[in-house]
Amino acid sequence: MKNWGLFWLLGIIWGSSFLLIKVAVEQLGPLPLVTVRIGLAALIMAVYLRVTGRTWPRTRREVIALLFIGVFNTAVPFSLITWGEKSIDSGLATVLNATTPLFTLVFAHLALYDERMTVYKVLGILIGFGGVALLASRNVDSSSPNPVSGQAAVLLASACYGLSGITIRRYLRGVDPFTIAGNSLAVGGITMVIITLLTVHPLPDAGSLHLKTILATLVLATLNTVVAYFLFYHLISTWGATRTSMVTYLMPPIGVTLGAIFLDETVDWKILAGTVLIMVGIVAANWAVLRRRALAPAVGESRR
Repeated sequence: MKNWGLFWLLGIIWGSSFLLIKVAVEQLGPLPLVTVRIGLAALIMAVYLRVTGRTWPRTRREVIALLFIGVFNTAVPFSLITWGEKSIDSGLATVLNATTPLFTLVFAHLALYDERMTVYKVLGILIGFGGVALLASRNVDSSSPNPVSGQAAVLLASACYGLSGITIRRYLRGVDPFTIAGNSLAVGGITMVIITLLTVHPLPDAGSLHLKTILATLVLATLNTVVAYFLFYHLISTWGATRTSMVTYLMPPIGVTLGAIFLDETVDWKILAGTVLIMVGIVAANWAVLRRRALAPAVGESRR
């Protein structure tokens, strides 16, 4: 029961990220917001890594992979999502981000010998991206202007997450998850500081920031990044990765609901149908795994 509560809490936290981004980006701008978010989270995680004695991986292969993850699992996707939310609804961004498992399937087929395409996976990808196409068609409706460029940015961020997940599985399989999380945040934070200082002139005036902007940014860095990591890896250690990954299904309805309540975002039949198609696509793509786990005898439970 405790893990179920943590599971729902994680879904609410990650589902609310897009609302908080929408609130903070209006005044801070994409790059400064991402820099502060990742930078503060990285500092908190650095303290944790120091206290617990965790260090960088020792092999060259693992270090290169970790540098890649720092850029393409934090700096790049955070920036793309935040930039995209300058022009599209937070609820729509949440739904589009839920396509990450579909991108993961494509990259897994290309990079992992034991994750080849199946009929179920192909069907799931087609259904899921059919939902994406339906969401993109909302752009022609003047009552809900969500430019394709903003939607494409969030989809590209999802692809980055999918690619990063495969990279972790292939090259960082034996590395402690918190070592990956903490050090990748450090890499991402340093990257964003450099990019922001070189490209953003002038920087936002801290003294003129609204209270809601400051609070949204602090919550994004602490609760939605650091605390969420701890919840996520705790659930993986107790439930397993497959079961924990089901949190993906909670995020779209939570994100859409929060956007409608707090930002008065439009919820029409297309976003509802698109959300359903993407979720159905994810289920279809993972149907063989889900069915196998459902039919397997509860041997693990009897050993606990």
